[in-house]
Amino acid sequence: MQVMAFVIENQGSRRTIESQVLPGLAISLLNDALRRTRQINQSQVGAWLLTQFQQ
Repeated sequence: MQVMAFVIENQGSRRTIESQVLPGLAISLLNDALRRTRQINQSQVGAWLLTQFQQ
């Protein structure tokens, strides 16, 4: 599973590596979190994400 984000512009779209809704949120971070859900439980992934947001 992988998150792919796109931006709509100029009557088309393009792939982006950062959230347009939450500036500074890298799509790669979301992909890392998804990978972690296969190895650890969701509450641990949530705690990990919070530490990433605080950096």
